[in-house]
Amino acid sequence: MATYVLIHGAGSDSWYWHLVAPQLQALGHDVVAPDLPCGDDSAGLAEYADTVVDAIGERRNLILVAQSMAGFTAPMVCERLPVDLLVMLNAMVPSPGESPGDWWANTGQSEARRELDARESRVPGRPLDPIEVFLHDVPQDVIERSAAHAGQQSETPFQKPWPLERWPDVPTRVLISRNDRFFPAEFMRRVVRERLGITPDEMDCGHVPALARPAELVERLEAYRADVLG
Repeated sequence: MATYVLIHGAGSDSWYWHLVAPQLQALGHDVVAPDLPCGDDSAGLAEYADTVVDAIGERRNLILVAQSMAGFTAPMVCERLPVDLLVMLNAMVPSPGESPGDWWANTGQSEARRELDARESRVPGRPLDPIEVFLHDVPQDVIERSAAHAGQQSETPFQKPWPLERWPDVPTRVLISRNDRFFPAEFMRRVVRERLGITPDEMDCGHVPALARPAELVERLEAYRADVLG
């Protein structure tokens, strides 16, 4: 069996995976879901990677799953530990030397989101509504519980360049969401193709599949495990 290392995105915590982790454990897998120091202004990308590495400890047979901003952290962990598979889940794909803060303009994310909003009759450029942008397809009871887990996000990890010189030599799969209002699917297809040379797989959901479609996400992860690891 595998050790699934589930890494949440910005301004969140390990609760994001609370519907996924028990299903993986029921299949016999070990699950590690660390809380990143999102609210700590002294913590940058290095400290985020340290947190994940420390949580993994001596475990092996590692499958890393990186949600959103964790796309910057997970490859750094891959450089330090023997990771068998990296799954990028609606994740930011960095280029060498690029900071998370520069990623938005470098990739054209803001323009892509504005164009999608206009096509879908939402007002482009208005202040971000978390329910409209992130939770629009999440069950109401999960939305109500999620409020207690919407934390602060420090700007510190957005400031320094991503330190890797190349993508780690680890089998990588990319899974995006067709109905993602934050990282539009057309935008993600382009970024993933340009930066990784990969055609991503797709789910019919929004930005947070672990909350919207946890059972399907587990099926996708298990299919990747079987395909890559046998």
